[in-house]
Amino acid sequence: MEELWRLASGVFQVWVFVVLVLIMLPAMFGLSLGVTGIYIQILVQILEWATVRIQRGRQEQPSVPVPLPNGIIERGAGSMEDELRQLSDSGSRAGRRFCLSDVLFFHRKGVESIVDDQVTQRFSSEELASWNLLTRTNQNFRYISLRLTVIWGVGVLVRYCVLFPLRITLAIIGLTWLVMGTTVVGFLPQSSVKDWLSEVVHLTCYRICARGLSATIRYHNRENKPRKGGICVANHTTPIDVVILANDGCYAMVGQVHGGLLGVIQRSMLRSCPHVWFERSEMKDRHTVTSRLRDHVAAKTKLPILIFPEGTCINNTSVMMFKKGSFEIGGIIYPVAIKYDPRFGDAFWNSSKFSMVSYLLRMMTSWAIVVNVWYLPPMTLQEGEDAAQFANRVKSAIARQGGLLDLAWDGGLKRGKVKDTFKEEQQRLYSSVVMGYQQDDQSHVSPQSPDAAAALDCKRHHHKST
Repeated sequence: MEELWRLASGVFQVWVFVVLVLIMLPAMFGLSLGVTGIYIQILVQILEWATVRIQRGRQEQPSVPVPLPNGIIERGAGSMEDELRQLSDSGSRAGRRFCLSDVLFFHRKGVESIVDDQVTQRFSSEELASWNLLTRTNQNFRYISLRLTVIWGVGVLVRYCVLFPLRITLAIIGLTWLVMGTTVVGFLPQSSVKDWLSEVVHLTCYRICARGLSATIRYHNRENKPRKGGICVANHTTPIDVVILANDGCYAMVGQVHGGLLGVIQRSMLRSCPHVWFERSEMKDRHTVTSRLRDHVAAKTKLPILIFPEGTCINNTSVMMFKKGSFEIGGIIYPVAIKYDPRFGDAFWNSSKFSMVSYLLRMMTSWAIVVNVWYLPPMTLQEGEDAAQFANRVKSAIARQGGLLDLAWDGGLKRGKVKDTFKEEQQRLYSSVVMGYQQDDQSHVSPQSPDAAAALDCKRHHHKST
C-alpha cells in the first residue's frame, strides 16, 4: 500500500512540475520551450502518413467513393446573370427574350440551393481533404487499416488521458487567476500603475488558457497591431478568438451581461479594465450601444475595442456580412484576419448544435489549435462612403488576407428566415436581364415589318406584367 501511495505521490510531483515549471512560468512571460512546436511536427508527420495510407487503401478498394472537392454539388463559377446569358446564346431558345423554359432553370437552381446552398454550409464543420484521426467530417473516408486503428487508439489515450486532464488543469488555473487578479487590481485607485497591472493580469491569464489548448499562434505584420482609441474588427469562428487575439495584446471586450460563472468573470474583469458590457434591454437599443462605444473610442487612453461584426460564428471558410453599426462609431478601424488550421481540430462553434460546455470539452480533446493571425493596415471612412460600404470594404480585405470566401449573406440567416429584400433583389436581377435582351432585340428587328410589330407588342405586354 505504501508503494502505491509513493507512486501516486511521485506522479503528482511530476504533474505539478510539468504544469508549473514547464508550462505556466514560460506562458506568464510569453516564452516557449519549443515543446509545442515539436508536438505539432510529430502530428504533421502522423497525419501525412495517415493520408498516404488512406489514399493507398482507396486504390486497393476502388469501390470506395472518392469525396467531391467542392461539396455535394459542383457548381460553376459564374453568376446567375452569366448562366442566363449562356442559356440564351446556346440556341436552345427561339429568340433572346423571355421563355417559359426559364422556369426549369430556376427550379434547378432552387433544388441546388436546398441541397447545398452557400449559407447553411457555412454553419457546419469544414470538410477536410483527408481524415485527421478525429471526427470525420466527410463520410467518404471509409477505409480503415489495422495500423490506422492502432494509431487512432493510441491517439485517444493521449488526448483523453494526458492532454485533457492537463488542459483542464491549466484552464481552471487561468480562469481562477483571472478572477482573483482582476478583483485585486480593481481595488486600486485609477492610475497608470493600475492600467499596467490590469494588462499584465489579462495577458498572463489568457496565455495560460492558450497553453491549455496547445495553441500555436502565428502573428503576422505586428506593426499594424490595434492601438488605443481604435476599433479592432475580425472574422469570427469561435469564442476562442478572444483568447487568440488577447495573447498578443489587451482589448476592451464588448458583449451582453451574463449570469453564473461567466457573469462572475465579467464583473471581476470590469473592475480592473473598462470593458463594455450591456444589459439585455440595452443591446436592443442601437442608439445606446453606439453612444457608449463612441464615448469609449473618444478616450484615446482606453484599450482598443474588440468587435466581431458578423454577429455569429462562421465555419472558418468564409466571411459573411459585417453589421454596419460597428462602422458608424467613428475612429480608426484595425482589421484582423483569423484562419485556423483544420487538420488539428475543428475550431468552429456551432451554437445551434453544441452547448458551450460540450464545445469546450471537444476542443480540449482535439490535437491542438493552430492558427494564423494577420494584422491589416488601419482603415478609415473615405469621403462619400457610407457605413455599409465601409463595412464591405473592410470585410473584403479580411477575406483576401485570410484566404476566405467573401459572402454578402447575413449571418443572421443561421437562425432566421431570408428577408424579402433578398428575394426581390433576385427578381430584379432576372427582370434586368430580360429587359436587356429586349433592348438588344429592338436594335436588330425592323419595326416596319409585321413580325417586328408583333414582337414589340409581346415585349410591351411582358414589360407591363413584370
